[in-house]
Amino acid sequence: MKRDFYEVLGVNKGSGKDEVKSAYRKMAMKFHPDQNKEPDAEEKFKEINEAYEVLSNEQKRSAYDQYGHAAFDPSSAGGFGGHTYTNQNGPFNYTYTSSGGNPFGGNADFDFGGFSNPFDIFEQFFGTSFSQNRGPKITTYRVQLTFLEAANGVEKDFVIDGQKRKVKIPAGVDDGQRVRFKEFILYIDVLPDKVFKREGNDAFVNFNITLTQAILGDTIEVPTLQKPLKIKIKPGTQPNTLIRLKDKGIHDINGYGYGDLYIRLTIEIPSRLSSHQKNLLKQLDL
Repeated sequence: MKRDFYEVLGVNKGSGKDEVKSAYRKMAMKFHPDQNKEPDAEEKFKEINEAYEVLSNEQKRSAYDQYGHAAFDPSSAGGFGGHTYTNQNGPFNYTYTSSGGNPFGGNADFDFGGFSNPFDIFEQFFGTSFSQNRGPKITTYRVQLTFLEAANGVEKDFVIDGQKRKVKIPAGVDDGQRVRFKEFILYIDVLPDKVFKREGNDAFVNFNITLTQAILGDTIEVPTLQKPLKIKIKPGTQPNTLIRLKDKGIHDINGYGYGDLYIRLTIEIPSRLSSHQKNLLKQLDL
């Protein structure tokens, strides 16, 4: 019987993408058979990669949370809580025939894709497979990007094998990530940004407003990953209020949509007031 995927990676069901990624990084390095010579290392390595492949994918994870390993078991026809489905193109491609039976809502096809070669997943994640016997060594180049270049994607010129080439770096790459191209690997180095901070695919901005704006409300222009956007703030806005701009965050590099952009409103308290201003505040008795 297969172990619970959350147990395999040592995370709980509420763990976010970054926790899943961090747990995979640790476990995959520990049990890679080129590094670990225990007789069961390769089997554990395969198990770790299957767990990561499911828990890092929102659709697969949702199906797993509802149906467990049966979601990916071709012998479990008639499962999924008694709802009917047809099996297309092999054991991992399901079409739900009842709108009520589709765990993702509506009539839709979901390609769960099976499980990939664990060494391919590892190499895509780390940019190396350790073993010299798994193919020719690929040169790794380091590229330094600004926050916005990494978030939005960018084209860069490189000299590769003596030839100048323009390389398109996909939107959503993160600091420390390795992106594999056909003939080389890019190690991504993202510079810190004064405005934006990143958590997973979400971006955060601290934005100062005045005490008057916080009390009375206002329309303000805030920075986003593309162009500034005007938003309204409500009267009586409290310090550290978070405004969520849905799907205005960072593009998921694996194609699973966008994160959100959060604007954290901080209130600028004046450090110096004139006598007149002080008297007015006393009269307001805020």
